[in-house]
Amino acid sequence: MRTFIILALISFSCSLFAQNQTNEAGRKIGYWKLTGADKPMPGFDESTVVEEGEFKEGRKIGVWKAYYPSGKLKSEITHDNGRPKGPYTTYYENGQIEEKGNWGLNKNMGKFTRYYENGQVQQDFTFDQTGKRNGAQKYYHENGQLMIEGNWNGGKEDGAVKEYYANGDLKSIRVFNGGKMDASKSEFKAASTPAVAVKADPEPVKDNNNKVKTTISVSQQEASPNIGRFDGNGPHTLYNKNRQIHQKGIFKNGRLMDGKVYKYSKDGILITIEMYSGGQYVGDGVITADMK
Repeated sequence: MRTFIILALISFSCSLFAQNQTNEAGRKIGYWKLTGADKPMPGFDESTVVEEGEFKEGRKIGVWKAYYPSGKLKSEITHDNGRPKGPYTTYYENGQIEEKGNWGLNKNMGKFTRYYENGQVQQDFTFDQTGKRNGAQKYYHENGQLMIEGNWNGGKEDGAVKEYYANGDLKSIRVFNGGKMDASKSEFKAASTPAVAVKADPEPVKDNNNKVKTTISVSQQEASPNIGRFDGNGPHTLYNKNRQIHQKGIFKNGRLMDGKVYKYSKDGILITIEMYSGGQYVGDGVITADMK
């Protein structure tokens, strides 16, 4: 028994010693645990694990796990030759799955599912090999009710796309051809209880660095609110130096969470209205003649 314990301790010590190794060329090999000391990150102290996984000749391979500063699992991402490729899962800090899919060629491919923090499905998509959405696509309200259902072809709506209010009532049937809506064949309905109507929430738009496009925090010094002092929270309308509307909606800690961002040309002409929901860009609004 004593011999067994000694051998187990030796084996454990060797496994610890085998971590975080480099080869003769100085490249990382084998299993690594990167802490805040190895990879400084906001919120992490030097001893807290940031991520862990295997290296081969200095490049990540297999499944890598990343963590929140609290130690909770943040993501499990498959790597191939140093790049994300294959199945991946990201998590909210409460342990619920945030997003699950398959990554390849810097794009989502195949089955993709995004969840709300309460565990309900938010988006149920299918991507083709080029990273464009194809086939049946569905969005859901946070209460589990279906929000949007329809077919996409080459990343564009194709055919009838139905949208529902959060109470299950039909909101609209929009008919598309190659991403363009045919208004003559589309119909829109009022909710039986308008107070529960919820706007559709498309998938987050990501930039070239695969980061979700979001609003940025506005300081009190930069803000010129319509009423009183801008405290960074609640409903506000902010103006630019030309006294044109800049941001309008609900703010949290100085950041626009739900509302619109108005963008102008150098001549002061309104050129874009960006729509945001939950702090994330969800599409462009319509500019009417009286806005110009």
